Amino acid sequence: MNKSLQKVFEYHETTKHAKNRYARSLGYMDWATQPDPFRVYNGTKTIKLPLAITNPTPPYHLLDAELPSAPVLKESISQLLQFSMGLAAWKESGGSSWAVRCNASSGNLHPTEAYLVLPSLLQEQKSKSSLYHYKPKEHALEELASFETSFWEQLPENSFIVGLSSISWREVWKYGERAFRYTQLDAGHAWQAFTVSAKMLGWKVTRLDSVCDEEISALLGLNQKERFFEDENPDMLFVISQENIDPRLHIEELLSNIPLTFEGIANRLSPSMQKWDIIPAIEEATLEPQIPQPSTLKSEITRAPSRESKEVVLNRRSVHVMQKELSTITKEQFHTMLFSILDSQDAKENSTHLVIFVHQVQDYESGLYVLVRNFRDKDDLVKEMDEKFSWTHTEFEHLYLLQSGDFRVISKAVSCSQDIASDGAFSLGMLCNFVSQIEMFGAHRYKELYWECGAMGQQLYLEATSMGLSGTGIGCFLDDDMHKLLGLKNNRFQILYHFTVGRGYVDNRIMTKPAY
Repeated sequence: MNKSLQKVFEYHETTKHAKNRYARSLGYMDWATQPDPFRVYNGTKTIKLPLAITNPTPPYHLLDAELPSAPVLKESISQLLQFSMGLAAWKESGGSSWAVRCNASSGNLHPTEAYLVLPSLLQEQKSKSSLYHYKPKEHALEELASFETSFWEQLPENSFIVGLSSISWREVWKYGERAFRYTQLDAGHAWQAFTVSAKMLGWKVTRLDSVCDEEISALLGLNQKERFFEDENPDMLFVISQENIDPRLHIEELLSNIPLTFEGIANRLSPSMQKWDIIPAIEEATLEPQIPQPSTLKSEITRAPSRESKEVVLNRRSVHVMQKELSTITKEQFHTMLFSILDSQDAKENSTHLVIFVHQVQDYESGLYVLVRNFRDKDDLVKEMDEKFSWTHTEFEHLYLLQSGDFRVISKAVSCSQDIASDGAFSLGMLCNFVSQIEMFGAHRYKELYWECGAMGQQLYLEATSMGLSGTGIGCFLDDDMHKLLGLKNNRFQILYHFTVGRGYVDNRIMTKPAY
């Protein structure tokens, strides 16, 4: 086994939570070093974007239909950003205020940053392309570099690139060693937020799977260490276009045209930082080039009529308390949510399955279920999981009942004793084909598995919101207690993320104000 793979498996084992030993963190909130949630590049030209709040958007239930493509203009790019990475609202309570964004984030800490590489759409010099950083607080773009390139000639007209990066310190500040997991989940949340926002405009999102982290870092200027106080690491690049494109697109020509040094110095996010050696070690281990995954076909989703898609996106919230007596959902709602995440978010083969605690779903008996998202893994799941499980097929094609019974106490216990896991309609754990995927596709695959889980989490948030329900990601769970419950005795399959759906309690003591 090579060193990078060994570091990945060691990191994953080290950062598991257990009843008597949680993954190491500072243990308290060091408010003096709380990171600034907003990245700014000082000394750059800023382009203020027009707000899109009054723009009409398609009904949410039609987003998977073939919608007409909006023209690629300053106004449509503004809408793409506002309804993906922009602010949804400001909250105020007890003299404190904080922003809520369209993309979900662990602890509302938002490690993910967004960049755009645009052809001459916003340039006075129409022959030049530019790299921009998105400022969600001001809903503006900061110009970091401009250059001439013929790169766009190989793409459909008006295509452009979005890059995502992560500042893991924002999560490390609170969560310590486990923070890398949450940082990658948030990259997945952001990826799916862009996918949904692009659908509102009739645009396609294609993640480039032949681009390595070193190339992304060079394109976004993240390798220019003298411009940064805290490390900012590359995550992914995707092309946004009015047409589907080949995900194997290479960017060497684009890289050959960018300047050696960009404009702007990144703001310092904290006066000082805790040092956790395990974080840079896992970041370095997963910098290996990604290996493209097999492609698969996507299914069509049928949803009940719903409100405008922008209203769904802007009203997505995490909740801390479920209204137990009001959290029953219909079978149709349950099926719609499962169907929405049945396919991979980027037309690649699924590697994640859902282990579901059903508590309050009409026409379903309470119990433990599994949603098999890739039948490639079914025989292995049956073999690896508890031999007492019945694997009774339900009317939903990919869903199996493993064991009937009331699992509310157990679901709460494995989610770090959080009531939200037991008081909703259902909660779930995302069970990944773990070892074989990482051994087959390399250490970078560890991040990609979390991206897949985060993308599904963002989608479940939106599906629940569209139905007037609430969803919440749960990052704190007892890893091996959950594995033991399933009868898993090795790390062939691993749980990477928990999630719950029900009807959340709204605390009226917290005031909501407009985002902009």
